[in-house]
Amino acid sequence: MSTSVDYDSTGSLPSDIDSLRKRVKELEEENAKLLHHLSECCCNEKLRCGLNDSAATGKNLVDGNGELIRKDCKPKNKKVYSTGSIEHLPTRHVALRVIYFGQRFYGFASESQMDPTVESELFKALEKTRLLVGDRKKSQYSRCGRTDKGVSAFGQVIALFLRSKLKGTTENNKLHHEFSQQDGEIDYVRLLNRALPYDIRVTGWSPVPVDFSARFSCLAREYKYFFWRGYLNISAMEYAGKKFIGEHDFRNFCKMDALNVHNYCRRISSFELLPCNKSFEGNQLWVIKVKGSAFLWHQVRCMVAVLFMVGQGLESPEIIDVLLSTSSTQRKPQYTMAPEVPLVLQSCQFEGLRFTCSSDAFQALCVHLENECRAYELQAAIHHEALQSFLLENGESSLGSRMGDKVTSHIPLMSRPTEPSYEERRAKLKLGEED
Repeated sequence: MSTSVDYDSTGSLPSDIDSLRKRVKELEEENAKLLHHLSECCCNEKLRCGLNDSAATGKNLVDGNGELIRKDCKPKNKKVYSTGSIEHLPTRHVALRVIYFGQRFYGFASESQMDPTVESELFKALEKTRLLVGDRKKSQYSRCGRTDKGVSAFGQVIALFLRSKLKGTTENNKLHHEFSQQDGEIDYVRLLNRALPYDIRVTGWSPVPVDFSARFSCLAREYKYFFWRGYLNISAMEYAGKKFIGEHDFRNFCKMDALNVHNYCRRISSFELLPCNKSFEGNQLWVIKVKGSAFLWHQVRCMVAVLFMVGQGLESPEIIDVLLSTSSTQRKPQYTMAPEVPLVLQSCQFEGLRFTCSSDAFQALCVHLENECRAYELQAAIHHEALQSFLLENGESSLGSRMGDKVTSHIPLMSRPTEPSYEERRAKLKLGEED
């Protein structure tokens, strides 16, 4: 079956069809480009315009309803906070005191290669608030401690150069630490807390001299470890814990880092066990407080783990003396550290530092922490109700002795396999370097 085509008197219909086909092809190519452009657009919906502009025909994308869509929307860009444009502004060296609840974080330091970390969240807030001038190296950033995954802190301290409102601070930083926030300085605490996640808060700031280091200027650090007493022998734990006081080689109470650490001597200035004003099902909450100039990697958790063995009657208090004597015990027995969540970096002490915050920032902090306390209490109440429901379903009225069950299959520490000594680790590292 053939199809006939009627030509006009000029015989130009075929050429017109070719022209229209060519134009349709051009419009399709332009629409394809605009579709790609629109996919990168920051608009939440397509912006439509009227048909009153005849020139717009063929120059705008047509949607499924035959309506023209504006193509003057801008491609969406990822929000990047540049510090280069503010590097000319005055700065001052500032110490910030930080609290955080560590359950959600892969430790404090961003070098963990895992996200999120407390440090990475702090720098996000510093960039977002435009307080950071230059990169981390240029800001001379320092931190007091590197807490592990899951560990919290109520008195962590960092120091770095931040943007300042006060004129001449860049040139006079040697004296600028003497000025306080009363001079009309930026409200660092309030500004940062608006940008930080709910489980991190800055609680105070202090001007510091240019040679201040949050790590090396720290005089003492205090840790707290919370635990339920159960049937632990507190007297035996106290007697054993006092043996830590003084300067000792703690290589048998830490995770050894033979590559970076060569001196394992640390000084413990105080050790205490104290009851807390909290109980559960008749079980009292207690806390271990240990204070020292500095601590090794996992040192507190290792100390607590051995103390728990003493408290359970599985080891004698004299095991502390044995492990501290590195001449007779040159290799650390293998044992599991205490869990990380109950550990808190309570405070970091410095000479002459007074952390302050504005009244507005103080009130906002109080409200926030009170709300967090209520949220945790509510969560605890729900878990308690779940426990009671479970016990009743299984014919039990309370936990009874389960909360204080002793470990029966205990292998004495000095009968266990040991880890390589420091000298053996160094020898292996040396062989690895030579290879």
